[in-house]
Amino acid sequence: MPKTSNNHTAAIDTNGNELTYRQIALLSEQISAEVPTRAVCIMLADNDVGAVAWIMAMLHSRQLVPLILNSKIDTDLLQNLLETYRPTYVISGIRLQALGFRCHSDEEQRTIEGHGYTLFRTGYSPYALHPDLSHLLPTSGSTGSPKLVRHKYENIEAAARNISTFFELTSADRPLLVLPLYYTMGLSVVFSHLYVGATILITNRSITDRAFWQFIKEQRASSFTGVPYSYQLLQALRFCRMDLPHLTLLTQGGGKMPTELNRLFAQYCADNGKRWIATYGQSECTARMAYLPPQWALEKLGSIGIAVPNGRLSLIDENGEIITTPHQQGEMCYEGKNVTMGYAQTADDLAKGDENRGFMRTGDLAYFDEDGCYYIVGRKGRFLKLFGLRVGLDECEQIIQTHCQTDCACVGTDEKMTVYITQADKQQIVKQTLIEKTHIVANAFEIQVINNIPKNAFGKKLYDQLRKI
Repeated sequence: MPKTSNNHTAAIDTNGNELTYRQIALLSEQISAEVPTRAVCIMLADNDVGAVAWIMAMLHSRQLVPLILNSKIDTDLLQNLLETYRPTYVISGIRLQALGFRCHSDEEQRTIEGHGYTLFRTGYSPYALHPDLSHLLPTSGSTGSPKLVRHKYENIEAAARNISTFFELTSADRPLLVLPLYYTMGLSVVFSHLYVGATILITNRSITDRAFWQFIKEQRASSFTGVPYSYQLLQALRFCRMDLPHLTLLTQGGGKMPTELNRLFAQYCADNGKRWIATYGQSECTARMAYLPPQWALEKLGSIGIAVPNGRLSLIDENGEIITTPHQQGEMCYEGKNVTMGYAQTADDLAKGDENRGFMRTGDLAYFDEDGCYYIVGRKGRFLKLFGLRVGLDECEQIIQTHCQTDCACVGTDEKMTVYITQADKQQIVKQTLIEKTHIVANAFEIQVINNIPKNAFGKKLYDQLRKI
């Protein structure tokens, strides 16, 4: 916990609730007293002060290891995670039966209630967890993939220190938290600002809601962190014409931003004495690995910039050799204490130690310029970032095959996923299923009908051929 007055306000939300640092500490003590054995806990989080209180209290007590999920996660996807990881506890704002729980519902038992949430026992017994394991996030939070990123306590402190340093955060800051808490970048806003004793302003209101803007003005929000889609909405609302004197920092992450949109906000900040800082990161590195210093926002438009403080970026070629020449492409790697422990796909994996050892191959292809600023040019892995949310293409294929009973193949860019199917009468159900399961808007998906999904002799899908269609 940060060194600040116990009664200092840690968070305020649009429901009128407030949270102090003392209340987080008290909840942490309560968890330590009520939870006898270190155990996994699924946290179904909304964007409110209660979720912040519980997440931070669990991390501080070290008795509960939260798997942080969207409170509105599809019940089938939730059930898959429950059966895979057998959490001893679940934290929710509503009763478990209302969520469609099918595991041990007869043993449901309340243990602690507070800040709008209740800690329930599920009936599953605790099992071995690595002592450094702090929390878990899905690699593809919108598809409910059982593949999780294993964070450790050192990652949280390192990330909070790094981010608070390059953003120059202080206890006087009042950041607006719009991004969800189950999203790595939203969580990083919490970690970095509570680290310096700031007050977080949390909202679950839409940017198009009048109450959203009333909240910003009344609470004197000092910074806004968004993904490219957030800034598309701001542009449509003519944000650059608004009078927001307290808002002095705009930051962006969650995927590549369209060039002209990036230019618009970088120029707006330059003209109005504000800072525009684009960032780059992944959940595997506790959200942030690089940032573009604001003085380069216009000069190096589109660059992810340099490594965060205490971190190091590098490129390797196909032979694993380090690239030292500017403008030569290679796979970008990152080294730092915010690199997570590795992945989990089963409950047994949660006892594993640190497999990454502070080093991560990002899967992104990049080059650097003469000033050491990096530029992303592509991605090696099978993931997209749609509207700022990382989506697994393989998981989407599994969802379609399970719920729509049709052969399919998913490809695309960070702007749109293209889904190829072979049955024309299933176009609508495929699209609707993806919308329902991922909670991403309809125009993120394009459904194409082809005669056959191209495959090799071993049945492996030939995605390169699809990209040429």
